[in-house]
Amino acid sequence: MSEDFGSDFITIVDDDGQEFELEVLDSMDYNGESYVAFLPANMDENDPDYGIIILRSVLDENGDELFESIDDDDQLQDVYEHFMVLLFDDEEEDGQ
Repeated sequence: MSEDFGSDFITIVDDDGQEFELEVLDSMDYNGESYVAFLPANMDENDPDYGIIILRSVLDENGDELFESIDDDDQLQDVYEHFMVLLFDDEEEDGQ
């Protein structure tokens, strides 16, 4: 994902109709599925619940991108670990 133009933000609506603004960290394809990692745009880094949000990216019948939660804890942990490698490898390359 290019950082040439700053961060990307999206607004999503959960099942209860609440809107959330999220900052896109990165995306990846893994095991035949697409995933996107986000940070809450308005969250304080000192908040104990601060952390990344990982959602599965799927296309609906019109080709529009939708995001869905990952309900399987083992799958979520596996995807999270791959994102950490992806994100930290990018940081190490930037620092060299």
